[in-house]
Order: sequence, then structure tokens, then C-alpha cells
Amino acid sequence: MSKELTTSLVARKNVLNNTYALQQLETNLELGGRVFEGETVFTKQQAADILAIDERTIDRYLGNHGDELEANGYRVLKGKSLKNIRLSYVDDMDVVDISPKAPSLGVFSFRALLNLAMLVTESDRAKAIRSRMLDIVLDVIAEKAGGHTKYINQRDRDYLPAAYMEDSYRKQFTSALSRYLEMGNHKYAVYTDKIYKAVFCENAAEYKKVLKLADADKTRDTMYAEVLKAIASFEHGLAEQMKSEAERLGRKLKPSELDVFISAAESNPFLKPAIEDARIRMASRDHCFRDALHNKLEHYIQSVPEGDFDRFLGEKSRALEEQLADAKTLEVLKRLKDR
Repeated sequence: MSKELTTSLVARKNVLNNTYALQQLETNLELGGRVFEGETVFTKQQAADILAIDERTIDRYLGNHGDELEANGYRVLKGKSLKNIRLSYVDDMDVVDISPKAPSLGVFSFRALLNLAMLVTESDRAKAIRSRMLDIVLDVIAEKAGGHTKYINQRDRDYLPAAYMEDSYRKQFTSALSRYLEMGNHKYAVYTDKIYKAVFCENAAEYKKVLKLADADKTRDTMYAEVLKAIASFEHGLAEQMKSEAERLGRKLKPSELDVFISAAESNPFLKPAIEDARIRMASRDHCFRDALHNKLEHYIQSVPEGDFDRFLGEKSRALEEQLADAKTLEVLKRLKDR
């Protein structure tokens, strides 16, 4: 995983977008730096000393990854800012050589310094920082999620309404299977798997294996709201199609006929955005929060935005027990149940 940081922009962003982890990293790594204009900054010399590399190596990384480093806080000071940082180092026991004649000075924010440490491959010091960094990030996620990440999806305030909605459409779908499909009782498991594969390319057994779930664990209890909504859309549409077609034909459908509906739904332009979104959310969040890789969705993996860290780890996220104790949430669920 530490090696992945040097090669994967997504992996680096998943660390740097996690503001909760950044706070702990700054406290625990104790890399030093100087508070300047409201943030901790490091000169190029300081960055070189911390990572045990020379400044020419830093220049090379700035040349190859300048846009990424600038996006994370590397900047070049000139004019008044340059004058002020020179003054801030006067009489400092930790002497930093800032030439009085230099027209500019490049400085790294703490975030940009971490970014640089995740890029540098020539330094054992950088490697050690990456390893420590990942330990802290995983500890923060586990702590914020209440000690485990299996049900981190349930901390999303959208989870319960989505779960209730999906359960309602699930009942409609299983009722339609019972009434309109000519097939034995194994049809419920078979067509659950076919919907899962249409939405996120895995059947229930494959999904459980990726997330290391026990046999008794319910797959839908671990799914994100967006995934549940995509499944619900599939179930509702198929239930309506089965009813309409069975009534038109005056008989129950054959499995091959239902399979045609599923294939058509998977490529339906109205459903495609929801399916694409579900795949991206599942692949990206599980890779980041659960350290789980869905191989069949690997090309859907993106970096997790800062908003998702707030959504699952921040003050707005709440354990399921807290959500169930909320009167407003219960009122929403009652309306969904009575629909």
C-alpha cells in the first residue's frame, strides 16, 4: 500500500482529502515547519532535510508533478510575503538559509510536504513517513467509524431512507417473481444475483468475499445509499414490466424472457447514470474506507472527495442507533413504509 502512494494519484488524494487524518498527521508526525500566514510551511531546504534528499531532487519532482503539488499548497512567495517570511526567521535558532537577494522563495504547506513524501522514491525517510502516514489514516478512519468499517455506509444520513425505499421495492419485485415467473423457489436468489451483476458486476457471493463478510451478514446492510437506490430502480422497473408482459401474454414469463428485460435495463439510457454512479461510489469508497478492491470495478475507482469524509466520518455522520433515535428520521421512514 505504501508503494501505491508513489504511483497512484487516487491513493494520494484519498490521504490528502481526509481532513480528519491530516489533523492527526500534523500532530503525530512532528515534522516541524513554521506557521506563516495561518498555516504551517516548509522551505525547500527544510523539505530536503526532512526527506533526506537534496534540493535538486525536489526541483525534479516540482518539474514532473508541479500541478499536483501546487494544488496541495506548494507556492512561490514574492514581494511582501517573501519579506515577511524572511523577517519571521530572524533570530530563529533553527536557522534556514533564505538569501536576502533571492527574488522568490518556494514553500510547501504541510499538505504539500506530505504530497512530496508520497512521491519521492529515492529516500528511506520518505518511505518511513509514508508507512507511518498510512497507519495513522487507517486508525483515524476506524476510530471515526466506531472501531470498524463494515457498516460505515450506515453512517450516511441518506442510508436509512434509501434502505427503507429499497426494501419496499424489493417486496414488489419478489411478489412479481412469485406471481409472474415460471420457475422454482431458487428464482429469488438467482434474480437477486442477476440484478447485483447488472448494477455492480458481482453476485452476492463475490461481493461478500471482497468485503470479507460472514455468511450471516446481509449484503444490503453494507451497501451505500446510491447502490441501494440503483437496485431499487432495477427492482421497480422489472416488477412493472413483468406484470405488464404477463398480463399481455396471459401466462407467466419464462426465465429467458425476464433475462431480456434485465439486459435491456442494464443498457437503458435512463438507468445508466444511476448504475455508473453506484459503481463509482462502491469501488471508490470501498477502496478508501474499507481497503477493499472490487476487481471487476477497478476502472471505476476515483479519489474520494472531501465531502465524503464529512459524510461518513464527520459531525453530520451518525451511527445507525443515533439515526433511529431521531424523531425526524423516523417520520421520514414512516412515510416510506406507508407509501
